[in-house]
Amino acid sequence: MNELDHFDISILKILQKNNLTPQRDIGDSIGLSAAAVQRRIKRMRETKVIKADVSVIDTEKFKHSVTLIVEVFLERDKIHLIDEAQALFMSAPEVQQCYYVTGESDFVLIIVAPCMKEYEALTRRIFYSNENIKHFRTLVAMNTGKSGLDIPLELLL
Repeated sequence: MNELDHFDISILKILQKNNLTPQRDIGDSIGLSAAAVQRRIKRMRETKVIKADVSVIDTEKFKHSVTLIVEVFLERDKIHLIDEAQALFMSAPEVQQCYYVTGESDFVLIIVAPCMKEYEALTRRIFYSNENIKHFRTLVAMNTGKSGLDIPLELLL
C-alpha cells in the first residue's frame, strides 16, 4: 500500500471518533467529495489499515461485569509454545485484548468476565490446564478511567 496522505489521516481521525459519520459529512469537513472519501475508505479496508468497524461498549453499564488485567508467565519460550498460548488466549471470547510483551511476563491480557466465578472457570480452562503456563497475576479493575481504541495518528507518522 502507498503511504497514507493527510486526507487518509483526516478520514481515519473522524472514523475513530464515529465510524457511522456519513461520507458526505467527512468529505465536507476535509475538502473531498463523498465518492473520493468512499474510495479511500474502501482502499484502507482492503489493505487492512482499517481492521474492523466496531462499537465500543461501556462494560460499566452492565450489572454483572468485571474487567481484569492478567500477566501471564510461560514456563518455556519456544516459538511454537508461544504461538499455541497466543492462539488459546485469542480463542477465548472473554479475552478482549492479547499482547505478547517484553519484560518479566510474556503476555498481558485484558479480560471481561460476568463475575469472579466465571473468571475462575476461565483460569482453569486457559491457564491451569496449560502445562506451559508457569503462573499468572491478576489485577482487578476498580473502575474504567479510559477505554477506547483511538490511535493518536499524528504522533505515529
